[in-house]
Amino acid sequence: MAAIAAYRNLFRASKIAFEVLSAAREKIRSSFREMKGIDAADPSVQPAIQHAEEVASFLRQNVVQGKRDESGTYKLRIHEETERGDNDTVKVAGQTITIDGKKCCSS
Repeated sequence: MAAIAAYRNLFRASKIAFEVLSAAREKIRSSFREMKGIDAADPSVQPAIQHAEEVASFLRQNVVQGKRDESGTYKLRIHEETERGDNDTVKVAGQTITIDGKKCCSS
């Protein structure tokens, strides 16, 4: 059952992340078909399922598709699951950072 849930989860993530996704979906299908006959108790199954779940999460949170409009500018397709950073690294660019009284890093 975990493999079926991972398969569906990966498909849902690819649907959110890509408007044109036939190649991505075909790769997902072929990869799962290759592993279809493997026994659920096989030690290689659980890491493969975990990998599929991690890829699904990454696609949902980190991949944003841009589309060029008539004026030549790009519009990003950001959805509710897209990870949005707080830009802390941009805010401190060029400054020396001190953590616990010790210089940590500088740009």
